Amino acid sequence: MRLRTRGAGALLACAALSGCGLVGGSGQPAPAASDMITVASPAFREGGTIPGRYTCEGAGTSPPLRWTGMPSDAAVLALVVDDPDAPGGTYVHWVVFNIDPATTGVAEGVVPAGGQQGRNSAGSTRYAPPCPPSGTHRYRFTVYALPQEMPLDEGAQLKDALADISKRATASGRLTAVFGEG
Repeated sequence: MRLRTRGAGALLACAALSGCGLVGGSGQPAPAASDMITVASPAFREGGTIPGRYTCEGAGTSPPLRWTGMPSDAAVLALVVDDPDAPGGTYVHWVVFNIDPATTGVAEGVVPAGGQQGRNSAGSTRYAPPCPPSGTHRYRFTVYALPQEMPLDEGAQLKDALADISKRATASGRLTAVFGEG
């Protein structure tokens, strides 16, 4: 799926911190015609089911992802995997920031080149595989372009990482897939 390029500002802060669209929120910005990041996976399609091997029913490794359409001003990238359908509110499964902007994807079970992992909702710095308690949940794999490196260290607190991504992001793209019992 493609999402529009936007300046870092109040809209992105709102999206991350109050749930109106990007990082950790439930809404989604409207698509635009240019300057878009496209996110895909060779393991599943947009709206498709995440294979068990990438969930708690299998090996629980992170899935392979690919992205294109990165804006030329991207100094680093960030990747956030979240579940907006979690019972207690959006659950973040993985946060990786300061990814090399020349990177066009990530292999299965690997941290993207140059990436530093922040803490997820479980407090871990690893990929937490989808494992919904009941029902079918949506999982969003969102890639963000940032014009400068994030001033955070490996293991950064979740709220700090999400706030910094939302403050700095100039473009994003998202792949959404499902997992769970329908």
